[in-house]
Amino acid sequence: MGSEPAGDGRGAVARGRRPSGSNTREAILAAAARAFAEQGYPRTTLRGIAKDAGVDTRLVSHYFGSKQELFVSVVELPFDPDVVIPALLRPGRTGVGFRLASFAIGIMDTPEARQTMTGLLRAAASEEAAAVLVRDLLMERLLGPLARHLGGDDPTLRASLAASQVAGMAFTRHVVGLPRLASASRDELVGALGPVLEHYLVGDWSPPPR
Repeated sequence: MGSEPAGDGRGAVARGRRPSGSNTREAILAAAARAFAEQGYPRTTLRGIAKDAGVDTRLVSHYFGSKQELFVSVVELPFDPDVVIPALLRPGRTGVGFRLASFAIGIMDTPEARQTMTGLLRAAASEEAAAVLVRDLLMERLLGPLARHLGGDDPTLRASLAASQVAGMAFTRHVVGLPRLASASRDELVGALGPVLEHYLVGDWSPPPR
């Protein structure tokens, strides 16, 4: 009474646990949001989430499949692109690459934002849903609109190249952990990355004379 059919069998729950029902998914999402926020992506486990939600671990897998898919379901971006883009554009075209570099390096130096973004990058490597979320963030919400506002030829390619640098820097510094890159100061990184982003976003791409 009050329970749902077992379906494919993965929804079976242990005695004393919360039964499968209308509130179970919400309880799992709430527990996952707490766990990812407090522990970060690497240390969070489905078993721990299930325990906090009062359900069997198999029920978490039944609703969400994998840790990566669950993370994508609860992730909240650590910044608002609708606020960031005007701030990057306001001073004009000149220097926009350096401002983008400063923003990207700065946001990843914030512990909570770093947990979120590295979690997304880890998940995107193996889960299509996470990869779609990262692509949407970079191309549809942040760098694509930025490149279109700046004008110039082929804004989609310009945004894509800028995205490769921003995501590549975040991945190699904070996920792979290349030692010298991880120890570099914010000023060093902005000074190195800024000119590259500047060239990608507003640079002259005319072929060199032969």
